[in-house]
Amino acid sequence: MKAAEFVQFRTADGLTLPGLLFAPAGGTKVAIYLHGNGSSSVFYKENYELAHKLNEGGVAVLFFNNRGAHLIKKLDVWKNGRTERKFFGMAYEKIKDCVIDIEAAVAFLKARGYGEFYLIGVSTGANKICVYDHYRPKNAVKKYVSVCGGDDTGIYYQLFGKEKFNTLLRKAEEKVEKGLGEELIGELMPADFFSYRAFYDTADPNGDYNVFPFYEVINKVKLSRKPLFRYFKAIKKPTLVVYGALDEYAWGDVPRAVAILKRYQPGFEYAIVPGADHGFTGKDTKLARTVSSYIINSRV
Repeated sequence: MKAAEFVQFRTADGLTLPGLLFAPAGGTKVAIYLHGNGSSSVFYKENYELAHKLNEGGVAVLFFNNRGAHLIKKLDVWKNGRTERKFFGMAYEKIKDCVIDIEAAVAFLKARGYGEFYLIGVSTGANKICVYDHYRPKNAVKKYVSVCGGDDTGIYYQLFGKEKFNTLLRKAEEKVEKGLGEELIGELMPADFFSYRAFYDTADPNGDYNVFPFYEVINKVKLSRKPLFRYFKAIKKPTLVVYGALDEYAWGDVPRAVAILKRYQPGFEYAIVPGADHGFTGKDTKLARTVSSYIINSRV
């Protein structure tokens, strides 16, 4: 596998995003990797097995840090001919902004000569695929790969309980309406770093983030006023859905979670990786083989 090339590109709203491009010689096919949230970053990895497997099949891979990388990051934004410093990272991200980031990545790769695109989303990256498809259904991507998409709304509802969850959600909404959304929520630290804006975006049952509302279905709890799995079931592109059999965020029952998804999208491909947790610890090679087989050979 060719050594990675460090690259960077600018989004439409002036943010410069860094990444690593693994590219076999002469190819025009490329997969874009969307990382998850928390303290996630595409850097500092021990291996890039997915890039190795896809490169073997003639497919390049772009790993890039989107604006939700790390917990808190202060970055320069180019605006009106000058730079200004702004806060980014999971603590400040709104999931809809993934559309801007993905469009910038696609534009960058088109300028490099790529013409066939695939989108691989891991954890929150899987949610972002659904949000991107909702807002940009006529996009240039040929296939999607959704890996261990999660139900953060349900996770926080279960973690905090109904009363605390609703209290925090109302307070966050009020802060956003008053223009104070960038304030950090002190009572959640140090376990969680959230601005009121990002928490409201993540926890709002009716918001863009609530793509995989497993908790509502499994526990028969009504949180959202909108149709469940509305973004997921609207996808019309070929899609592979992958989960680890031991995913700790799948309510203890991965087969049931996958069965729920199959009700909404019976035509998708599905795979459960034995022995794999949410991060596919020690199962990188199996995940890479599963994803690359689908992208390169159209089979799992």
